[in-house]
Amino acid sequence: MKQFLISDLAKITKAHKPQGTPTISTIEGGDEQRFFTGVSIDSRTTKAGDCFFAICGENFDGHDYVSDAFAKGAVCAVVSKDIATDKLASKTILEVDGTIKAFGDFARDYRQLCGFKVVAITGSVGKTTVRQIAHHVLIQKYRVFQAPKNFNNNIGLPLTLLGADPEHQIVIAELGTSHPGEIAYLTRIAQPDIAVITNVHPAHLEGFGSLQAITKEKLSIAQGLSDDGILIINADLVKWLNGSQLNYQLPITNNQVITFGKSGDSNFQAQDVTRASSPCYHGQDGRGTFGFGSRFTIDDTEIYLPLPGPGNIENALAAWAVCKQFGLTIHDFAQGLKTLPSISMRAEVLQIGTLTVINDCYNANPASMKNALNILTSLGLKEGRRLVFICGEMAELGNQSEQLHTELGADIAGARVQLLIAVGTLAEIAAAAAQKTADYNLQVKCFDNTLSACNNLQEFIKDNDIVLIKGSRIAKLEMVVEKLKDSNKKEFSHRANLSLF
Repeated sequence: MKQFLISDLAKITKAHKPQGTPTISTIEGGDEQRFFTGVSIDSRTTKAGDCFFAICGENFDGHDYVSDAFAKGAVCAVVSKDIATDKLASKTILEVDGTIKAFGDFARDYRQLCGFKVVAITGSVGKTTVRQIAHHVLIQKYRVFQAPKNFNNNIGLPLTLLGADPEHQIVIAELGTSHPGEIAYLTRIAQPDIAVITNVHPAHLEGFGSLQAITKEKLSIAQGLSDDGILIINADLVKWLNGSQLNYQLPITNNQVITFGKSGDSNFQAQDVTRASSPCYHGQDGRGTFGFGSRFTIDDTEIYLPLPGPGNIENALAAWAVCKQFGLTIHDFAQGLKTLPSISMRAEVLQIGTLTVINDCYNANPASMKNALNILTSLGLKEGRRLVFICGEMAELGNQSEQLHTELGADIAGARVQLLIAVGTLAEIAAAAAQKTADYNLQVKCFDNTLSACNNLQEFIKDNDIVLIKGSRIAKLEMVVEKLKDSNKKEFSHRANLSLF
């Protein structure tokens, strides 16, 4: 970020003087060089010149680490509690009513000051993939900063905006939500020039209660758009809004609305879609990656997308809609996609020894489960190998949880999965439904937790299996991926040692 005067931060956050620290008037009227050059919310990674925001989380309180932040070189701290001690008597500390709100207020003003264009992306599925595709293509022509990881909440979004430097021309951010009102708050901080809604599906029902409430929440991203802003939205969602399910329309006044997707009247569509693959092995230990993807045309231009599944085609269309707003051509987009890397833990296809593993364990909801099973089935049809699904629970679905896991079981049977390894109580409900629905020999194994599943993998996983691993974050199914990698590494080492004799 660019350097920022502490006195200006005090005004933006409406800071008041805590006992035992320099007065705000002293800061305002003092040395004009009293500025900071970065922000931190974690004392472990605080750098010299940072401003430390003492954020309170569920399992920690940043106020306990203010001294540590100053020891690391922080020049000031923003707090919401009186932490005056002799040790901090000479330090510059701004006290505010709430550090999270102050953090957001500062990020909003910083965004206005820097003047970069902001692309904000929300949706039930695909936010991170759209962000990474758009970033990868736009950096051909522009200086672009994107959200580190999936920083999409009231802490992550400010970190994204404040992480950008003055020379950046575009910032691409994600806006996430689990309760009503969060998107409206975040979009007013981001003030996007372009807002994207990838789709709306049942997710976080525990916090919303209904798909209608989720839809309304996602649409609120438009509240932060300027009068000349652009809303890019999935055409299927527009059709649903225009149907009988909802009684309200898009919350748009002067803004331009652009659609993408499968619908025939979409502004951005993919034609002539076919599956494609380009295997590529890496590493002396036998591990590697497979480049499964899709081929299609946009505006009579052939596109190769090195990401599997129809869901990623829609993600690519959303990203193309963004890129076109910045003047890129379809040729620019096609060339950029050719070098697109896989996206960690999101339909990431790995070759681990003889196993093809679809690592999609970042998170899960009913829609993303269907997408992942579609990818598994597609690869199975192409390869003619056994299909294995290591299935974790879908979290935060509220009182619809059991019903949606039962429906997942039917989807699993429909995908012709041959071995289902269920992890957790709700996944066991899906397994029971899958067995009841399947009209073929479906092998099922259930485990209480991921560690138990990991300890028994070698008993069930066979050479040449195609393995889908997917569940919500609470399941921590990335442990399964690491276990498979470690087992293959040991097996490769064993074979290498035997070859010496």
